[in-house]
Amino acid sequence: MSDVFSALAHPVRREVLRLLRDGPMTAGALADRFDVAKPTMSRHFAALKDAGLIQAERTGNQIRYRLNVSVAEELMALMMDLFKTTGSSKEVPK
Repeated sequence: MSDVFSALAHPVRREVLRLLRDGPMTAGALADRFDVAKPTMSRHFAALKDAGLIQAERTGNQIRYRLNVSVAEELMALMMDLFKTTGSSKEVPK
């Protein structure tokens, strides 16, 4: 899970995920949304793929990215579990 948090640490990667919420996009269409060099975008895509947050599908000479919903759901479940409240304050471990 630490690779997921590492991937989410960069604002460009978070914005890529926001863009992919609306559906799959090609690498070129995503890259056009940012003022970032293509090799840098490739590294961002690789970090997101390595973390399992996105999936890539090659068609001809294009790569189409989409969200990996199962990892996003797992992350949300973890976050909800970490921050759930029971209505009473708990003592913080020392």
